[in-house]
Formats: sequence, C-alpha cells, structure tokens
Amino acid sequence: MNKTTAHKPVPFEQSAGRYLADTQLRRNIGHAAQTIRAKRANAVNELSDWEDLREAGRLIKERVMNNLDSYLLQLEESVIKAGGHVHWATDGEDANRIITGLVKRKGVTEVVKVKSITTDEIKLNDALEKEGIHALETDLAELIVQLAGDEPSHILVPAIHKNRSEIRDLFKEKLNIEHLSDKPADLAEAARLYLRKNFLKATVGISGANFAVAETGTVVVVESEGNGRMCTTLPDTLITVMGIEKIIPKWQDFEVFMQLLPRSSTAERMNPYNNFWTGISDGDGPQEFHLILLDNGRTKVLADETGRQTLFCIRCSACLNVCPVYERTGGHAYHSVYPGPIGAILTPQLRGLQDQSAASLPYASSLCGACYEVCPVKINIPEVLVHLRGKVVEYKKEHGGIGHKTDTIHLGMKFMARTFQTRNRYERLQRLGKIGQKLFVKDGAISRLPGELAKWTSIRDVKPIPKQTFREWWRERK
Repeated sequence: MNKTTAHKPVPFEQSAGRYLADTQLRRNIGHAAQTIRAKRANAVNELSDWEDLREAGRLIKERVMNNLDSYLLQLEESVIKAGGHVHWATDGEDANRIITGLVKRKGVTEVVKVKSITTDEIKLNDALEKEGIHALETDLAELIVQLAGDEPSHILVPAIHKNRSEIRDLFKEKLNIEHLSDKPADLAEAARLYLRKNFLKATVGISGANFAVAETGTVVVVESEGNGRMCTTLPDTLITVMGIEKIIPKWQDFEVFMQLLPRSSTAERMNPYNNFWTGISDGDGPQEFHLILLDNGRTKVLADETGRQTLFCIRCSACLNVCPVYERTGGHAYHSVYPGPIGAILTPQLRGLQDQSAASLPYASSLCGACYEVCPVKINIPEVLVHLRGKVVEYKKEHGGIGHKTDTIHLGMKFMARTFQTRNRYERLQRLGKIGQKLFVKDGAISRLPGELAKWTSIRDVKPIPKQTFREWWRERK
C-alpha cells in the first residue's frame, strides 16, 4: 500500500495549528483519550500496592540502565544458547540492511508483521519495499493506518484519530466489501478474514518486543487481538527487532511489569494475549529465530544522567492519554513515531537537536505534570523536558541559532531573575508596574501588550497589578 506524501517535519508550534483546526480529529482523540483515562483509573485503583509496583518498576529499569552492557551480553548468550541468532545494529540503516538481507535469503516477497513501533522508528517497511518486499501490518489499528496510507498518531492505538465510520468506509474501499456496518465486531471480523489467508501462507514474520529477559533469553510480545501470536508462531522464520533498553534482568521481574503494563495501557488486569518464546523448539513454532538489538541513538541517551530515565519507558502510552497538549493536537503534530509527552523527550534525544522539528518538542508541554503522575515506571517527564529546553538553548548559542527574538526573551528572563532575588527590588518593580500599566488597562483587564509580550495577550487577558498588594495589606494590618 503506498503511503500518502508525508508532510515535511516542521517545528511543533507551526504544525500544531493545522491539527487544532481539525474539529473532527479533536473529537475523535478527545473521546478515546477520556475513555481510556477513566478505565485506567479504575484498573489502577483496584491495587492497594500500585505505588509500590511503580517504584519497583523504576528500580528495575534503573538497574538495567546502570548495567546495560552486562545485561546485553547476558541476553546475547542466553538467546544463542536457546538456538537463536543475535545481530547488533548501530542505527536504523544497519538494522534495515540486516533484516532485508535475512528476508531476501528466504526468497519471499511478502512478510507478516506484528505491531512494532521500533520498526516504524527505523522505517523498516520503506526499506523492505525498496527491495520488492511487502510487509503486511497485522495489528488491527496498524492495518487501518497502512490501508489509509496514513501514519500512526498514538503509541498504543495508532488509528486513534479515526472513528468507526471512517474505518468502515476505508475497509469497504480497500478490502472490496460491499456491505459493512461500523460496529466494532463487524470491523474486526472484516480485518480477521482479510488477514487469515496471509497468516497461513507467510513464511517470515517480523515482530517487536515488549521485554526480553537477560537471564533466559525469553522475548515477550503482549497484545489484545491474537494477531501477534499468529505472527510469532506460524511462520518458519521469526525476526524480532528490539531497542536495547527493553531488557529486564530476571524472569521474576515479570511479576512487576505484567501488572504495570496492561493496567497503564489498555486498562486491563492482564493482556488477552501474552506471547513468550525462548529461542527455537524442534517441531514447534518458528525454526529460525533472529533477534536484532537496536541502538539508534540509545547509548547517547544513556550517557545523559538526567535524560537516561527516558529509556525506562515501557511504551504503555498512559502519558499520552492524560496530556492536554496531545489531546488537542493528536500525534501527527509531533512528526515522530513517538508522540505525546514521551515523544517530546525521546525524539530530541534520538534525532539530535540539530533537527529543528525534534528540538521544538520539549516546548510542546504545559509542564502540568500529569504525565509523571501516571507513568508506571515514574519517569519524571517534566524534569527531562526542562533539562532538554536548557540543552536546546545551549545548542542554539553554540551554533549561532539565537536570533534577536530569542535574545529578547533571554534578556527578559535575566531581568526577572535579578528582580526576584530581593524583596525590595521586587516591590519597587511592582510600584513601577502599577504606574506603567495604566496605559494598557481597559475594563479591568490588560488585553494587549506591546512587542514580544503581545504573544501572551493575543490569546488571554492579563489581570492588572492590584492597587494594594498582599504585602502592603499585611503591613497595614500589623
């Protein structure tokens, strides 16, 4: 399926406006996010030890990041011992070369693929297409996106921006179905019938991985539909692409993550389908297994003491579902396969700050902290956002990217920092402000300010400084 021409990545503040103007998109995403949010809250409230589980998850991921080199070597040894093959990929180009080579060796022109955001990150489908190989997405939402020639807009629900009627019309057109309702059961059945024949003839499957156990070499994919199980059990050859941060040390660690992940993502006590495999077994499932360990900038993220907590992410998407910015713009405004709050901190670190679109993402947040409150592994996303904003400023300074407009903002911030250093200085500025604001106060509000300050008042009114401040009132009382 040919993809529609993608919009050229632009800074978030430029792309957001176009998506904000799409009222149908906002309705679709708003309804879905609010539904998932409410269900998640109910599922989490069932557990009295939820905060203990979050802390346990954080500690396990922190231990992995502090010893990643050792765990990677242990995982490699375990997979090979179980009959699998391990490939190390420095970047996306390297990974695509390895995967296309493996598929071409099998002499096939079609592969089935279970949802993997990591393969979207490296644009694997495009790389396969260039070699004459079509990758069929088998996750229902990914299939919808592929048939539409669209791009995912959510980590867990890639087609969250489409409603049932839009999906029905798409299936009728692309799957040649004359009569079809927009009932979820009917839509799922239509997709199931379309996919079944492809599953039965596929000889190569490609998957992502939610976790891989260093101790045993076990790889895990959790899902809700069963299509993943078809991909990981029916083909003779299975290729799994995994970011190097997805490791957990021991099998016992599933006790934590198999409670955190489903409740945070699909708001279920347990995922309907949990697929575990360790290497190969004679006469059972794939007889050839390849694990691709992908870096693609992750070791660079690991080197940043503040930013490395980004690699704790288990891709649950809870942060997207509570984010007021994401809920109003949707995922496409981020121009990244990782949208929302986690994308705002992961994408700039993976792509680098020289990418203007990526460098704008740390500013795509109100810093409300809702993402931190729901993160199952306690990634302090607001902290990383502020940290990256500082790095963006430093990068622009070093590379001559600070223009007159940014200089004005920085001078203003320095002035305010100096003002707030002492009480006397702050109160003097208040007295001056009372005099100066008389030029701008109208009907009890300031609706228009000059220069750079006009951006603030263009979308909100500012309350004037009161005739008597709290400190003045307090001194009078005393």
